[in-house]
Amino acid sequence: MSKKPVLVVMAAGMGSRYGGLKQIDPVGSCGEAILDYSLFDAYEAGFETAVIIIKEAIKKDFMETVGKRLEKAPIQIRYAYQEMEKLPAGYAVPEGRVKPFGTSHAVLCAKEEIDGAPFAVINADDYYGKSAFRVVYGYLSNAKDGEKADYCMAGYLLGNTVTDHGSVARGVCQADDKGFLADIVERTRIEKYAGGIHFTEDGENWQDLPEDTLVSMNMWGLTPGFLDSLQEQFPDFLENQLPGNPQKAEFLLPRSIDKLIKDGKAAVKILKTTDKWYGVTYAADKPLVVAALNALTAEGKYPDGLWK
Repeated sequence: MSKKPVLVVMAAGMGSRYGGLKQIDPVGSCGEAILDYSLFDAYEAGFETAVIIIKEAIKKDFMETVGKRLEKAPIQIRYAYQEMEKLPAGYAVPEGRVKPFGTSHAVLCAKEEIDGAPFAVINADDYYGKSAFRVVYGYLSNAKDGEKADYCMAGYLLGNTVTDHGSVARGVCQADDKGFLADIVERTRIEKYAGGIHFTEDGENWQDLPEDTLVSMNMWGLTPGFLDSLQEQFPDFLENQLPGNPQKAEFLLPRSIDKLIKDGKAAVKILKTTDKWYGVTYAADKPLVVAALNALTAEGKYPDGLWK
């Protein structure tokens, strides 16, 4: 019998724009972080195990806050550690590099804890809404590796994922006529303005994006074989992409998945959701997130104190 899907939570990022450890910043009435709400929603959707990826450098602070709270959670928690030194034999970290190697590397560091199960991946600092966890869990429950692996992603409406306080990076998606991902392009500077939403690549020339553009929020549903694919792709990144930008080049999930699509080795079903995203990309976003979660609690979507 195949293993039940597990949830993988990426919490090792540095949060440079936010100015702190936003993975553990309290937004709930009892000190909960956004991560707590995601784990609550995931458990309701059927996930029984979560793998949280952190760095050794934040382990103490994380365990004293989030980790201590999660001891009361019904979902089983495992931990994995993303460290730059976790490289294939024969490779070394570029001198002076402090930035983690990116989301694909993070997931690769969690391979042992995922333990051969299909898995969903999310960011720790994004609030995804309840429906996304339900549809991704349902899809993963029947997903298989094969000649073409069964992947999925939660597709959000761009207008539901932007902040009033600066730019965001989003994977802009194109679907084929059967609802599968045909292409994904990372736009690293998307902003709201008086006339709508636009993006720029050079800081000078802007192009509009419709509010109903489908975007990825890095919520993926993946099969166990994806980890083997990452192991195959990682040396290519280290040899051909890292040297061009040794301090900041990243091994990223959208690019890793896009390569498998282009090679005909995977199909990614887009599971559309109209849930509103909330996140703390910037410190100024926090009051809005707190207010939104308070409102959802008042509506009865969450208990006042998730893990009591």
